[in-house]
Amino acid sequence: MKLELLISAVNAKPDNLIKKMRVATDAVLINQCGREESAEIKVSGGSVRVLSFAEKGVGKSRNRAIEAAQGDILLFADDDIVYDDGYGERVIKEFEAHPEADALFFNVEVCEERRTYFNTDYKRVHIWNGGRYPAYSIAVRREALNKAGVRFSELFGGGAKYSCGEDSLFIRDCLKAGMKMYRTPVLIGKEEPREGGESTWFKGYDEKYFYDRGVLYAFLYGTLAAAMGLRYVYAKRQVMCKDIPWRQAYNILRKGIKEGRNEQRNIR
Repeated sequence: MKLELLISAVNAKPDNLIKKMRVATDAVLINQCGREESAEIKVSGGSVRVLSFAEKGVGKSRNRAIEAAQGDILLFADDDIVYDDGYGERVIKEFEAHPEADALFFNVEVCEERRTYFNTDYKRVHIWNGGRYPAYSIAVRREALNKAGVRFSELFGGGAKYSCGEDSLFIRDCLKAGMKMYRTPVLIGKEEPREGGESTWFKGYDEKYFYDRGVLYAFLYGTLAAAMGLRYVYAKRQVMCKDIPWRQAYNILRKGIKEGRNEQRNIR
C-alpha cells in the first residue's frame, strides 16, 4: 500500500512548509494563494504535487486534494501539523493490521486547551462519538472513500460561509454511507501553532460562533438540533459564555438552526 498526505494550506511557501511539516511520503499540497499553478517537489520518501488555486475554503481544498489523490491510503493534514519520523510506516502498518477498517483516527498531540480527543485503544467509531475528531486525525482507504462518494462540505470550515464543522459532517457522512471507522492509539505527529498563534476561523465566543454552531447542528442533528444545542451551551457555559450570557447564546444558536434548515432546503 502507498500512503499519500493531503495537505490544505493558505498562502504557503511550499518548500518551507514541506520542510516544517517534515513530509516524508507522497503528498498533494493544495495551496489557496490567489493564483493558479502547479509544481512538483521531491522529498526523501516520494514527491509532493503542489496545486495552487485562487479560491478559498478548507472544504474546497480537501475535495481538490481527494480528486487529485493517487495513493491507496489518504491522510488528511493541516499546515500546522509536524509529523514524526516514520509516520508513513506507522499508518501503513496499522491499516495492514486492520483490514476491516475503511478509515482510522490517529493520535496527533495538541496543547491541552485545544485537545478534543486522545485515543488509548483500538475501537469502532460511531456517529455518537465521531464528532470529537479533527480532519487531520483521519486516514482513509481511497477506494472505500470513492465507493462511498463522500466529500467535504464546502459550506463549513475556514474560508467558507460558516466557520467550522466540515470535519464532523465528513465523518457523519462516511458513517452513514457504511464506511467502517476505528480509532487507534498510534501517534503520528504534533500540532505546532502557526506564527502568531491565530486560528484561521476561531475569533472568540462571539455571536457568529454561536450562530454558525446552530447552522452546523441543523445539518448534524436534524430534529434534535435544538436539544443538542441547549445541552452544548449549558454544559460549556462557564468557558464560552463570559461575554454573552448562556441564554442569549442559546437564542443565537437557535437562529442559526433556522438558517441551517433553510440552507438544507436550498441544497435539496
